[in-house]
Amino acid sequence: MFITPLYRLFIKFKFFSLVLIFGYLSNQKLSAKEPPNILIILADDLGYSDLSCYGGEIKTPNLDKIAENGLRYTQFYNTARCWPTRAALMTGFYPQQINKDNVLDIRGVGKGKNKRPNWAGLIPKYLKNIGYRSYHSGKWHIDGMPLKNGFDRSYYLKDPNRFFNPKGHYEDDRKLPPVKPDSEYYSTVEIANRMIGYLENHHEKYSEQPFFSYLAFTAPHFPLQAPQKDIDKVGNRYRLGWEVVRQQRWENIQKLGIVKGELSEFQRKVGVTYRSFFNKASRILGSGEVSYPVSWQTLTKEQKHFQTQKMVIHAAMIERMDSEIGKVINQLKKMGEYENTLILFLSDNGASAEIMVRGDGHNPQAVGGSKDSYLCLGPGWSTVCNTPFKRHKTWVHEGGSCTPLIAHWPMGISSKGSLRHSPGHVIDILPTVVELTSLDLSGKFPIPLPGKSFLKTFEKEQTFSRTLWFAHGGHHAIRRGDWKLVAVNKGPWELYNLAEDRTESNNLANYKPEKVKFLEKLWYDQVEAIRKLKN
Repeated sequence: MFITPLYRLFIKFKFFSLVLIFGYLSNQKLSAKEPPNILIILADDLGYSDLSCYGGEIKTPNLDKIAENGLRYTQFYNTARCWPTRAALMTGFYPQQINKDNVLDIRGVGKGKNKRPNWAGLIPKYLKNIGYRSYHSGKWHIDGMPLKNGFDRSYYLKDPNRFFNPKGHYEDDRKLPPVKPDSEYYSTVEIANRMIGYLENHHEKYSEQPFFSYLAFTAPHFPLQAPQKDIDKVGNRYRLGWEVVRQQRWENIQKLGIVKGELSEFQRKVGVTYRSFFNKASRILGSGEVSYPVSWQTLTKEQKHFQTQKMVIHAAMIERMDSEIGKVINQLKKMGEYENTLILFLSDNGASAEIMVRGDGHNPQAVGGSKDSYLCLGPGWSTVCNTPFKRHKTWVHEGGSCTPLIAHWPMGISSKGSLRHSPGHVIDILPTVVELTSLDLSGKFPIPLPGKSFLKTFEKEQTFSRTLWFAHGGHHAIRRGDWKLVAVNKGPWELYNLAEDRTESNNLANYKPEKVKFLEKLWYDQVEAIRKLKN
């Protein structure tokens, strides 16, 4: 669609009207010359409390700064896994609705089964029709290629196994040569630099148009690899072990008011998610690796050293990501776009308990964190990263499916450093973009968008009851209001009142069978709706 100057003026007028109304309601004087830019920053396998503004000891000053001048959401959800979260975020639908995940016998992933239906477009495709240009840099993990899905520029890092010398990466849907092992390349830096380049070009050539940017880091997903200078900066802060660090995080979380209640029990029997992968990896990684989060004091000296090293690298990867985010933010300031850019930062799932060796393998003699090493965080430190919750990536308990969400927009968010406890989900991002930009998507889809705009929470806390549905890897959950029904693969339903028990510590299933029955029916109703959609 060709965007005429008159139509662009119309869009700006509609947005300006929205800002005036929003400012009146919040009794604040907000102003904007044009529709807002949107920057979504997605981390990979980041734990709920890894950021210091969410209670962690990892140093994230740039993200802390935008949290200090924006909002932090405490009950925002993803799908508990990377690819379904990305599909849900970019389409606005549950992944099972669009062939991007399985539930029961309804298959959505697997060979020949993961293509989205034609009606499930991505956010850039819609924004293009109202004058936006769109830029992507980093991980993709969605079917199709970025430019063919509405982006104007893209750096697509397809290789998940190498931070220093990826073999598979693309620019503007064209494959690039493999990176040489002895280069200065590090993917977190490159992902940010490519986005900065796209933004510079936008400012030079398209400054009259708003932009949508999707900055998808691969950090801190395994393999744990980071420049040695970044590892050295972290120092020895993890030598005391996972129980001590977890307790320190819990105390910080309570002081910040993010989660109140009791700390979930350290689940000693919950280990790696794929035993076959670990059995193979353990023969390579050696006797320093452990598959369960046993007591730190029971570890050997070798195991303590090996485990400490892994968390140090994890922290170094996050601190480098924060530094690169700071550079992108500085680019927005140089362009004069910082004040009118909505920044959303979140993670695709909780921290990972997985232990495996892929890519170029692991050299036990290599320095940990180097290109020749292949380490994974494992269940001990993953439990710490997901503090105060239990379980990990792939599970739909809070530890696997709840993400930090930071929202920052000087022209549209007047609250500074406030918390928002309203429940939300990645399916809410498209409805928020729709309301924010006055997009008209009527008649686009065979079913209504399942998410809700959270634009009103920019003004103040919103109290409303809603239903959120989860299914991944045989794990199932549904949240309605403050009640959450959740089950581990082939296990019994567990019931929690999240208003009183956010950390899922007190299972009420045996005491409230009618509530279990009611929520179970709602969960199955959604399954049948998906089945009907596919038939």
